[in-house]
Amino acid sequence: MDNALNAPSLTEAALAQLATDALRGLGLSQRDAADASRILVLADLFGVTTHGVSRIESYGERLEIGGIKPQPSIQLEKVAPTITRVDGDNGVGPLVGYRALEAAMEAARTHGVGIAFARGSNHFGPVAPYNFIAAEAGFASIIGSNATTTIAPWGGKDARLGNSPVGFGVPNPGGDPIILDMAISVAARAKIRNAAKRGESIPSTWATDKDGKPTTDPKAALDGFLLPIGGHKGYGLALIVDLFAGVLSGAAYLTHVKSWVDAPDEPQDLGHFFFVIDTRTLGSTEWLAGRMNDFTEILHSTPAADPASPVLVPGEIEMQKLARQRRDGITVDPEILSRLQAYAARAA
Repeated sequence: MDNALNAPSLTEAALAQLATDALRGLGLSQRDAADASRILVLADLFGVTTHGVSRIESYGERLEIGGIKPQPSIQLEKVAPTITRVDGDNGVGPLVGYRALEAAMEAARTHGVGIAFARGSNHFGPVAPYNFIAAEAGFASIIGSNATTTIAPWGGKDARLGNSPVGFGVPNPGGDPIILDMAISVAARAKIRNAAKRGESIPSTWATDKDGKPTTDPKAALDGFLLPIGGHKGYGLALIVDLFAGVLSGAAYLTHVKSWVDAPDEPQDLGHFFFVIDTRTLGSTEWLAGRMNDFTEILHSTPAADPASPVLVPGEIEMQKLARQRRDGITVDPEILSRLQAYAARAA
């Protein structure tokens, strides 16, 4: 609580510079550090602090012991006019993801559609920043990644699936894009870790213990399995995301993915996929803006069951936080700030 009250506030530019310097201090080049930081700072701007610049500490731990390459040789292979295969060479996840997004958007600018499959990567942050960057450039997108196994197959009693996130984004020229960023579990593992650190209980719908029984104890949950959204339907969705992100990309999949907790010194070989569509091939920006505004108005005008909680569209809360924090500054936990400053001092 005291940390929250005393937390400093930084401008977007200041936090981006600090995150960039921190990654440089961990061995990344200036350009790579800046691009990776863009993803993480956007996460904080959206209010997804569990996947923002705080992640640099866990990345740093693996960079320092050789589990991640600070200066990878990322290779782009054009396997078809619209499809690029990206070998991340075990680089920092947000960097590999950013390079793959760039490749997909470049193809879409020429052909209307661009696809990139990435392998040899690591945890790449939340999906929403990638969807947002694509939307700002006029692209609709479907983006996903596989992950370390934390979910048991439906009816099973052992973790064989990752909490593989997937995101969807559609631009709204002149307005806020609609972005849906979702993990397949009811709650992210990071939320359970944070509850354990604070000594708080968790809802019984979040996870099970190691015997597959629902639990409110975050420590037992960390030894058990995450529960998927929608029961067997969530299991199916997690499976499909891993087929695209892991199998089709040439990356590791299911139990072949290394755990960054259990084997931090070994490459994870995570996979990601990026499908982007240049919406300008479908119609003018005015055409799309008119349709998007009408679309959101139909939803916003729905009578609310609770007048205090009006109907929202996916990503609306995050867009509001983005606007507010760009105006007022981004609050950063003092411990995280101190860690970033320590890494950044190495780059001085």
